Amino acid sequence: MENSFILILCLTLLFASVVHGAIGFGFGMISTPIVALFTDMQTTILYMLIPTMGANILSISSEGNFLEALKKFWFIITLMVIGSALGTVLLLYTNSNLFKLLLAAIIFLYLLQSVVKIEAAFVSKYPKSSTYGLGIFGGMLSGLTNIVAPLMIMYTLELKYTRKDTVQLSNLCFLFTKIGQISVFLLHGSFTMEDFNISMIGLVATFLGMYLGIKVKKLIDAKLYVKILKVLLFIIASMLVIQTVQF
Repeated sequence: MENSFILILCLTLLFASVVHGAIGFGFGMISTPIVALFTDMQTTILYMLIPTMGANILSISSEGNFLEALKKFWFIITLMVIGSALGTVLLLYTNSNLFKLLLAAIIFLYLLQSVVKIEAAFVSKYPKSSTYGLGIFGGMLSGLTNIVAPLMIMYTLELKYTRKDTVQLSNLCFLFTKIGQISVFLLHGSFTMEDFNISMIGLVATFLGMYLGIKVKKLIDAKLYVKILKVLLFIIASMLVIQTVQF
């Protein structure tokens, strides 16, 4: 892998983890589409696995009550791991550039959701079916794009989860789906020692960024920061669409 790409990867992970540490979310949403601008989706997901797990572990530990949250959400986590494994298999055997369009679409849905309240009354009306849907379909999206935030937000809002439950559920789902993805990549022989070494370099950048983000958390205007990030996400998603269509 070229040194220039590794540098871009590390700078991206550093920036995304600073944001995540400062405002509590945004790691995968920011880093995945930026890295995808410079390579294919399979490589993007592969190099994001360990850094994403690192960011999730730090977020989970900061909230506390890990075992209690795991006991509460084990069923949907299991479903998401299954869905993520299915999505990873699809990614391995197709690796289509169309998945970049899917990634862009999810980002646009997230941005729309933050402007216009999208009703999802069926979630509270059919909670069991919605849990299966979020678990399997959301897991597949996570496996293909590393993002499932819009669906997770609608699900947790409709079921009136607390902020802490939402954070724990999101991070636990991502942590265990990434473990499942690594298992699929290893079984397929797609996760080499070189990939591991690059991922570990990315993990160092992630930990450094999280540390810096937590330090500056009290020094920033979180609402203004989020607005700027949404503009940035819109630009990145638009670039993904343009790049994929031109390709």
